Amino acid sequence: MATKTEKGKDGGDSSLAKKKSRRPQYSRFSQQELPACKPILSPGWVVSIFITIGIVFIPIGFAALFASEHVVEIKFQYDQDCVPAKYKNDMVAYIQSNDTDKTCTRKMPAVSATMKSPIYVYYQIDHYFQNHRRYVKSRNDKQLRGDQNNTADCAPERYANNGQAIVPCGLVAWSLFNDTYKFSVKNKTVEVSKKDITWKSDREKKFSSKVYPKNFQAGGLIGGGKLNSSIPLSGQEDLIVWMRTAALPNFRKLYGRIEEDLEAHDQITIELQNNYNTYSFKGTKSVILSTASWIGGKNDLMGIAYLTIGGTCLFLAICFILMYVLKPRPLGDTSYLSWNRNASGGGLRF
Repeated sequence: MATKTEKGKDGGDSSLAKKKSRRPQYSRFSQQELPACKPILSPGWVVSIFITIGIVFIPIGFAALFASEHVVEIKFQYDQDCVPAKYKNDMVAYIQSNDTDKTCTRKMPAVSATMKSPIYVYYQIDHYFQNHRRYVKSRNDKQLRGDQNNTADCAPERYANNGQAIVPCGLVAWSLFNDTYKFSVKNKTVEVSKKDITWKSDREKKFSSKVYPKNFQAGGLIGGGKLNSSIPLSGQEDLIVWMRTAALPNFRKLYGRIEEDLEAHDQITIELQNNYNTYSFKGTKSVILSTASWIGGKNDLMGIAYLTIGGTCLFLAICFILMYVLKPRPLGDTSYLSWNRNASGGGLRF
């Protein structure tokens, strides 16, 4: 009886162990035994691939560099130049004072070559960390899309002194860039259009046409530009551009477009309002006029990258050819590979 009891006990334990087993059910998928393409990279294939990449990438690199060279760009840094001499040692006091004249009229560098319309006007800010975690999170996209009273995550710019919600709330909107530019050539005003300078998807989906600014920049500490309370957020294109935060500390954003040509050697006069405070964090401000090509603005890096990759691949192809010719090595017999020895697709089973 004891023996039968022990056997029964053993049999119960074994069945219990089977029930508690975590071993997965066998399948060709779980064991990675399904038929698959397993190419053998012979010297001929490797050299051919590198040569193909080089032949494709090098012409693209030259085309990108050629297009970039034909982009005409004028850049004028004004943050230091537009500060009166008596404030050179205390530029923060100058920019924060309401009594100082912020108007600045200067001559920009002459146009080096004919600039065909549209000419894009950018402002560039350096050493401005829009990608800081607390700064990026200080906004409420639900509010921008229509929920006006939702100010979650907008601290410290959530409520005005009257206790009502700030629209739009958050530090990103509060720090809106507010320098303004006016251009003239030969005493003739050059108009700058700000229509459709934003992404269509942003205007239609991310910023509501039924939400209007309210209690914005109404506190004691003004962060940046103000908004017209009679224009809905979907029409505040300067705000929409600014709210698309930059990933890097040095960035440029679209200010507007000039819809007329500028001839070579034209002298551009700019009248700007130097309102935005970049002096507190030792940042710089510049205004840029630029044409565009099929790759966008002036960007030599893209062409250089293609040329570098293409040249490297051609160099490696030549090296492999020389190695194969000067010091050839016998290739292994591919019939010994496991997937060739088992034509049905079943590989080694572990």
